[in-house]
Amino acid sequence: MAGKAAAPGTAVLLVTANVGSLFDDPENLQKNWLREFYQVVHTHKPHFMALHCQEFGGKNYEASMSHVDKFVKELLSSDAMKEYNRARVYLDENYKSQEHFTALGSFYFLHESLKNIYQFDFKAKKYRKVAGKEIYSDTLESTPMLEKEKFPQDYFPECKWSRKGFIRTRWCIADCAFDLVNIHLFHDASNLVAWETSPSVYSGIRHKALGYVLDRIIDQRFEKVSYFVFGDFNFRLDSKSVVETLCTKATMQTVRAADTNEVVKLIFRESDNDRKVMLQLEKKLFDYFNQEVFRDNNGTALLEFDKELSVFKDRLYELDISFPPSYPYSEDARQGEQYMNTRCPAWCDRILMSPSAKELVLRVSVCCPSPGHRGMWSAGSGLAQPW
Repeated sequence: MAGKAAAPGTAVLLVTANVGSLFDDPENLQKNWLREFYQVVHTHKPHFMALHCQEFGGKNYEASMSHVDKFVKELLSSDAMKEYNRARVYLDENYKSQEHFTALGSFYFLHESLKNIYQFDFKAKKYRKVAGKEIYSDTLESTPMLEKEKFPQDYFPECKWSRKGFIRTRWCIADCAFDLVNIHLFHDASNLVAWETSPSVYSGIRHKALGYVLDRIIDQRFEKVSYFVFGDFNFRLDSKSVVETLCTKATMQTVRAADTNEVVKLIFRESDNDRKVMLQLEKKLFDYFNQEVFRDNNGTALLEFDKELSVFKDRLYELDISFPPSYPYSEDARQGEQYMNTRCPAWCDRILMSPSAKELVLRVSVCCPSPGHRGMWSAGSGLAQPW
């Protein structure tokens, strides 16, 4: 998302990307990711840019530390970014502290032409002028220039060491103050469980966590300002409704485990056409026979099943979605345009804003190009929409 919201003539670019796979397969994915990212920067030419990353460092963080350092150095020193002479980088690298680790990475770049930009010190409760390039990592809890929290474990007991949480920073450009919140909400642990109810139990967990974040950033500790919340919300299509729609003319076969009688697979077959299998649903399998339905017209026909944000309709807004579902794109660089058959494709990666932030955005004209896909786009979804 890029635009002139902070001040007349100030272009702001907001980008979100779940980048976990970049560190699991750096040779094949990082170069492509960076090339696309630099192209986005070149296209929009922002004065202020925020890049919010989730799953920074990948699944095996300890083994990928060298890749993390290389990635950060490349971003800060590349020719494509040479006009950004100030930067702030906040990396949650303290993976040994399971009660605090979120694997979030927040990058902020300031163009050399941008004057008088300030960042808020949450401890001193005052703004400080931004100069130079600085990297903060390891224990971010002691950094006064941000607020970071990991969601309580009892929010999502199915995943003992979930990394989900948020990082908040506050900025001021030409007397326009705003919060930028990097967020990662809980996933669907099982397609079968998600299919059981409408809305799903996982949807309720995400609502609880997002509500907690919104209450936190508008509490009485600090002056209220406009805010943008962008990251991997893990919002999913309403599973029961979308399956029933995709398989309207199908019959369902239930497969149970022999020892526990637990449902382990659902098979949907066409009533005629030689009983062709349309969809197979397992805990971590969503194998639909026609992926094109998620790409046709950017998946617009399925937007009616994207319902999770409606709970916050008076607190959060977003621009019209004009791109196909951002998750789960293949992690194979050779199949970058294909979805994996692990989950139902959905718009997980979003840029949301407060009512006052919406007013800032609507002061200028709006257009939305097609973004790349996840991990900016390799293994999930990145998002870049200009205001």
